[in-house]
Amino acid sequence: MSQKRRGSKKRQAGMTLIEVLVAGLILGVGLLGAAGAQISALKYTDSARMSTQASFIAYDMLDRMRANSAGDYRFSGRYGVALNSNVTGVVTQDLSEFKRNIQAFGGESARGEISLNDRQVSIHIRWDDSRAEKNEGALQSFTLNSQLPGIPPASPS
Repeated sequence: MSQKRRGSKKRQAGMTLIEVLVAGLILGVGLLGAAGAQISALKYTDSARMSTQASFIAYDMLDRMRANSAGDYRFSGRYGVALNSNVTGVVTQDLSEFKRNIQAFGGESARGEISLNDRQVSIHIRWDDSRAEKNEGALQSFTLNSQLPGIPPASPS
């Protein structure tokens, strides 16, 4: 009787094929999940980069406006300023650079707008962000509102 017990107790020497398949399946699902998370992270990183670039363009334009507070910087759309090599005037050059920066950053669909109301300035930039939003034609925007330094009124003489 004791010989039967000893003979029926076989030691397992390795893994079975089912255990290998289950481990491979678990590893595969985990790797697919990690790849999906990485793709999503790349999309949202690109969207954040675009927002950061739009803020750089807007702040650059605001700095140009502050440096030349006497200029009229109203601008709307893509084609408000002619891009040519015969740029005359600081305002025209600044607006031309603004337009060029927006087109380089967001392509042909990107738009820029500058509104002035007394000393209040609003710089609005829109671009296509369909890649991150997962629907065609999704627009993202950045708006910068600030106040330009005014010229103090002349003191009465």
